[in-house]
Amino acid sequence: MSARPLLNRRLAGLGTTIFAEMSALANATGSINLGQGFPDTDGPREIAQAAADAILAGKGNQYPPGPGVPELRSAIAEHQQRWYGLEFDPDSEVLVTAGATEAIAATMLALLEPGDEVIAFEPFYDSYAATIAMAGATRVPLTLRAPGFRPDLDELRTLITPRTRLLLINTPHNPTGLVLHPDELRAIAELACEHDLLVVTDEVYEHLVFSGGHHPIAALPGMRERTVSISSSGKTFSFTGWKVGWVTAAAPLVAAVRTAKQYLTFVSAGPFQYAVADALRLPDEYFDGFRADLRRKRDLLSEGLTAAGFQVFEPEGTYFITTDITPLGEKDGLEFCRSLPARCGVVAIPNVVFYDNADAGRSHVRFTFCKGDDVLAEAVTRLQRL
Repeated sequence: MSARPLLNRRLAGLGTTIFAEMSALANATGSINLGQGFPDTDGPREIAQAAADAILAGKGNQYPPGPGVPELRSAIAEHQQRWYGLEFDPDSEVLVTAGATEAIAATMLALLEPGDEVIAFEPFYDSYAATIAMAGATRVPLTLRAPGFRPDLDELRTLITPRTRLLLINTPHNPTGLVLHPDELRAIAELACEHDLLVVTDEVYEHLVFSGGHHPIAALPGMRERTVSISSSGKTFSFTGWKVGWVTAAAPLVAAVRTAKQYLTFVSAGPFQYAVADALRLPDEYFDGFRADLRRKRDLLSEGLTAAGFQVFEPEGTYFITTDITPLGEKDGLEFCRSLPARCGVVAIPNVVFYDNADAGRSHVRFTFCKGDDVLAEAVTRLQRL
């Protein structure tokens, strides 16, 4: 057999995701999994019932329409209008995807050419690196630094070159919990317009902002026609296994993303699409209660981690807390996370895997708080053994 490596060189070094590795470690050791971001309870029962009803009624059991079922596309358009005052045509400016992960992949494959550059906040969600590489483009990190993780907008300007094609923005930001403020968004929008750049914004935690609210960059002057906004149902409604996401953008951008998307999954999650349409129309009380509950869990875990000796960087959004292990006498987050299950029966995620500039995140470790109070309390008790 040829000595040529089997793996496409663009994907060299990516390997198994850290989430798969750490979740397998949690299962093998019986540890509490505060690594991968999935809740340990399901979302609203009436939404689960809507999915069951759709299956039994034969709705979506066969291939749904390529862009998504009309009921969901309409609900997504209504959601954007309801929360942000953004108007999208459900027929030409909304695309349903297999979660936000597919939306990101299809967008990168559709909009990038080999040699293009993509500026993204570092640490970045791991699929960003993979999908940019698949498209043959180059990622250019803008490093977010502790303790505040605010983007250096002067540095952002210096990173833009004639090869820059798009800015990949994640707010609320995973893993740091950063939420971009309106003045930061305006500055980024001005740079995008000045340099005629596309903007792709990952907003899957849009309903998990603990103070100040979420502000989509697409609503700013000059951004409607150059922004691809991505979100999903998994984080907001606690049905992460359904994998229902979406893209909203101007019709030419959606048409481009749809061209790539149709050769990835083609379609997915037929019956669940009807249930997510119902979920998006839940009253404000649901969203307010969901956010308040997660804020309370954030505070519970934050206080426990602080008591256990971690330096805690309190998140403004998402359901993750980034910590520094240096006060514990530790330096290497990856080594720390791999040994943590044996030491105290808890699994976390090392942030260093989300960096190109490894030194900036080497001692940072991420914990999720989207778990039951009893699970969080037990995890804190175990971590205090450190």
